[in-house]
Amino acid sequence: MTVSVESVAEMAGVSVSTVSRALRSVPGVSAATRKRVQEAADELGYSASPAASRLATGRTMTVGIVVPILAKWFFGKVIGEATHTLREGGFDVLLFELATPGQRERFFGGAHLHGRTDGVIIMALQPTKDELESLTSQGQAVALLGAEAQGIGSVSVDNVGAGRAAVRHLLNLGHERIAFIGIRDEEGSNLGGVPPLQRLVGYREALSEVGLPRDSKLEQLDENSVAGGAAAMSRLLVAEQVPTAAFVASDEMAFGVLKVLRKAGLDVPRDFSVLGFDNHELCDVVDLTTMDHEVAEQGQDAARILLDILNGRPPATLVFPARLVVRETTAPPRALRSTARIPDSPHSAGRSGTP
Repeated sequence: MTVSVESVAEMAGVSVSTVSRALRSVPGVSAATRKRVQEAADELGYSASPAASRLATGRTMTVGIVVPILAKWFFGKVIGEATHTLREGGFDVLLFELATPGQRERFFGGAHLHGRTDGVIIMALQPTKDELESLTSQGQAVALLGAEAQGIGSVSVDNVGAGRAAVRHLLNLGHERIAFIGIRDEEGSNLGGVPPLQRLVGYREALSEVGLPRDSKLEQLDENSVAGGAAAMSRLLVAEQVPTAAFVASDEMAFGVLKVLRKAGLDVPRDFSVLGFDNHELCDVVDLTTMDHEVAEQGQDAARILLDILNGRPPATLVFPARLVVRETTAPPRALRSTARIPDSPHSAGRSGTP
């Protein structure tokens, strides 16, 4: 026999709408009432219909996640973590990939989310003011990951500070000719190059701190892939003066760098030091020294920020620093192998933000 919501309301001594709100954790129901409703539902064996709950709350109980590309480790990781957190909060997830400018224009130019989702997490797209207004005009709560905007909840990384910390590590080991291998946005890409360019700023600032001049030949940009990292490293190896170390703006590119160095007969780190960015799960396999910016936690926190907004709380902004993870791909250059290593400057592994 099917138990009705009216039976639960009668046993708990509340209205039907209160039962619906209490069982869906909607704000405005006291803890005592919520407990009484849950006990009545458990005793009667009542299970709320998702469709009925959505009708009672006026919500779709669905959140959209928008990404520029699915076939990347970073996006897969943050999507997985965000989805898990959202589902724990009672929300389903719709996934949107905007891989081309045309797809992006159609998505933000229409009312694709109206009546389908209650909120949306935008990942790494650097949305414009007009694009954000398009979402809010459709009644969407908005959280950003990898971007920032005034009045919008967001999760981002201190990429400038991370770039400085990475290069300081190499400088402290005694390297002076340090290359930067960075991410180049491909034509027609929606990825948004602000974070990678901020890492380049950090690289330049660290060199400037110790009085080393900028050498544009040491700054090589390519696509964010193993092949892109390999191509950039190949160009550096044929330079008149080959560097002794490289800060690489993504671990995927760093894997390509390691491949080229190995094929060239160079030992890492005896002949060349490599430092990546992301702390990809394969870093342990290849012993890559890298910068960890808590990718999983970024996905979780972006989802929590959106859930808080949907529950009436003000939008929060979180800024993650990156933590140096030293493995086996960095060491003093050959000329300084016998000298003592200068300790790295401390770099906090915590995060800062406004609640």
